Amino acid sequence: MPNRLINETSPYLLQHANNPVDWHAWGADALQRAKDENKPILVSIGYSACHWCHVMERESFEDEETATLMNSDFINIKVDREERPDLDHIYMDAVQAMTGSGGWPLNVFLTPDAKPFYGGTYFPPKRAFNRSSWKEVLAAVSNAFQQKRGEVDSQAEQLTRHLQQSNFFGQVDSSGSLSKDMLKEAFQNLMKTADTEWGGFGRAPKFPQTFSIQFLLRYHYQTGNEEALRQARLSLDKMIQGGIYDQLGGGFARYSTDYKWLVPHFEKMLYDNALLVSVLADAYQLTKQESYKRVITETMAFVTRDLIRPDRGFYSALDADSEGEEGKYYVWDFAEAEKLLGEDFEITAKFFDITPAGNWEGKTVLHTSVAPEHLAQRENISLAVCYAILERSMSILFTERKKRILPSIDDKIILSWNALMNTACSKAFAATGRHEYRDLAISNMQFLLSRFKNKGEKFFHHNWKERQGTAAFLDDYASLIEAMLYLQEITGRTEWLMEARQIAEYVIENFSDEQSRFFYFTDRNQADVLVRKKEVYDGATPSGNATMAYNIYRLSILFDIPEWRKRSEEMVSSLQNAVMRYPGSFGLWANLCAEIVNGTNEIAVVGKDAQRLGEQLLAEFIPHKVLMISPMGDEKFPLLSGKSENPISLIYLCQAYSCLKPVSQVHELLNLINIRNKNY
Repeated sequence: MPNRLINETSPYLLQHANNPVDWHAWGADALQRAKDENKPILVSIGYSACHWCHVMERESFEDEETATLMNSDFINIKVDREERPDLDHIYMDAVQAMTGSGGWPLNVFLTPDAKPFYGGTYFPPKRAFNRSSWKEVLAAVSNAFQQKRGEVDSQAEQLTRHLQQSNFFGQVDSSGSLSKDMLKEAFQNLMKTADTEWGGFGRAPKFPQTFSIQFLLRYHYQTGNEEALRQARLSLDKMIQGGIYDQLGGGFARYSTDYKWLVPHFEKMLYDNALLVSVLADAYQLTKQESYKRVITETMAFVTRDLIRPDRGFYSALDADSEGEEGKYYVWDFAEAEKLLGEDFEITAKFFDITPAGNWEGKTVLHTSVAPEHLAQRENISLAVCYAILERSMSILFTERKKRILPSIDDKIILSWNALMNTACSKAFAATGRHEYRDLAISNMQFLLSRFKNKGEKFFHHNWKERQGTAAFLDDYASLIEAMLYLQEITGRTEWLMEARQIAEYVIENFSDEQSRFFYFTDRNQADVLVRKKEVYDGATPSGNATMAYNIYRLSILFDIPEWRKRSEEMVSSLQNAVMRYPGSFGLWANLCAEIVNGTNEIAVVGKDAQRLGEQLLAEFIPHKVLMISPMGDEKFPLLSGKSENPISLIYLCQAYSCLKPVSQVHELLNLINIRNKNY
């Protein structure tokens, strides 16, 4: 018989709707019931594409005996971390403080007033992996709550104080101004963690760390440092060649379980693919390396094939599992591939390293083990013949794979992730010139504005699936503003700037911390969280504070709002020591530091031919810039003020609204920027 989750829209909650556990969704009713019955609360947090979440559900939450223990002694609440990242942040911090580690599923026990006192991640059904069994944990927690209530309450109070105190940063600005020396030290510290053989940073498991790659590309652009460019390209190249990239269908998995990028954790998240398209667009603009353009195109094809609604909203994720097995959709058996490919198999097997033993649990995760040029030479065939064989084989394998059961889709729509993908569409258009990406950015933005905000209201919602979910968080607003700034650049439509400014004003009014220059994760009107957290780390997605600091910095230039620029610079300044020492955790902050230090290129393209000229300019790598493209001047915007239409379309390069003599060709603008860079 279904439990209360049957009325939810989250795919993750619905996966648990037929468990014998008496699950509640997070809400006032469940919290009040805990108080009324004086029972501890179990909050179990996960997401639909999480492999170990599925495992724990099968082993424990579907077990009648286990469910009986949970139902008798606890108020059980299931949370989709993607719907409620605010709760996930709070209780993940608590578990990490208790255990030194975290992850999903996250299982945390709370007092009836929602204060955490014990928790962990995955627990097996029987004692294993040096972990107590789930039943042992349930019994121990229940006994402690009943027999040692004073100790439980004391632990809960201590943890709550810890969570509150962790918010006390940024009250005092760091002394000293941002400098090139600081950026140099950040670069050197980032390179200490770099894997100079296989790309990326650190060892296994390996995440893309796109903000670090972006920082390296920009550092090279500004300084000419070849080591920075080499590590950025190596990281992208090795990911593209590895199993983390879907060689047949395009798109990237969330991370690699090994340091060679070979075996992924097979879930595909919208945000990872958005961020990778964005950084690949940067890399292609800078290097013109064709493989980057190819992967942008293939990844966009994956997103528009598997992660999109007909009305242009982007879904959240593809599961890691299909038919109950992790990676089953993606891996290949040697005999199966040999039979399918016939005479093309030998060449293809060498290219993708398909062997009888396989490279993962007896199967093969496809990866490119040799360049086509080297393979053709080694096999004594022409490069054209080699490419023809590989293209035929990939088409056959992809067609055959489509007959398999696709991993389940998490079809909820998340505002911040859609906004990240919207930015990726804009950047993909800028880099490749493919107009369908610009069209997609526009139609997706129209979808977001129509679904996530009600007429007459100023606030947005965080998630949507046929109905609106909870109120939007800082990340949602910050990423949406950023997407609008990019959308203005590629369309020349200033209404996106006006909308971005209005949203920024709402954020400043409703998310600002009175004691510092930073922003809370939650709106001031949200009342169901234990602590209003402030997040500054750039993790799998950019921190809302970093993105907002960038937004108000650029809006301050576009609208001449000095106090917004001052606030942005103060935010960066107060974190500069952390950015310098730990750039891998503050990648977006490091990029903003670089822009503040090196200056922003204020570029206006004005004239009848402005759009065509603007598209040429967008194809170039000019990272530290604001750009407006208009057929004529506009006195509402400082960058366009006083720039009337001319017979010849002109490009203006300005700083602090003081402009050099305009030029009519993009290469002339690039020369001016190069001269300016050398003077810094």
